[in-house]
Amino acid sequence: MFELLTGTGLAASAGLNAYIPLLTIGVLARYTGLITLPDGWQWLSNGWVLVILAALLAVELVADKVPVVDHVNDVVQTVVRPTAGGLAFGAGSASETVTVSDPGGFFSSDQWIPVVVGVLIALGVHAVKATLRPIINTTTGGLGAPVASTAEDATSVIVSVAAILLPVLVLVFLAVLVIGGPWLIGRARRRRRERKAARAAGYRV
Repeated sequence: MFELLTGTGLAASAGLNAYIPLLTIGVLARYTGLITLPDGWQWLSNGWVLVILAALLAVELVADKVPVVDHVNDVVQTVVRPTAGGLAFGAGSASETVTVSDPGGFFSSDQWIPVVVGVLIALGVHAVKATLRPIINTTTGGLGAPVASTAEDATSVIVSVAAILLPVLVLVFLAVLVIGGPWLIGRARRRRRERKAARAAGYRV
């Protein structure tokens, strides 16, 4: 159960930011004893891999906070984030952590399953994010982009760390996402329609 929650949390985190969960896994595996990667995932803690992930994260942090550029970035990330989610789920669900001492039997017969599950989870979270961002930009004149992006980055960090240290908290995040995601999208769309209606009324006057 904890393996599933760890993988799910890391994959969901990748849906918000592709590089944060992978960097979190790699840094914690390389410099702490909080997570031990299995042989097939040891490359995530390689020094050069961490440098590359950090550089990609730096680009992502800037690009995702600039209106219009963030939309282009989301289009590109439609491939990157699900891929990262698959990797994060696969590595996280097979690793030994402070809450999982014997993950060896989890998905042992079909190693591709956790990767596919991670891809789907990350894709779902990315879809919510990519749908909300243009609406936020439109309704705030672009001022909401850096605020929303910062909140997403912070959430990605928190969920990534929680997935490894206290995976039960992932259930809270998933509940908020399932309940709050559709509500936020609906509310944002209503606000955009109201703004369009107000502008149309102003033009008629």
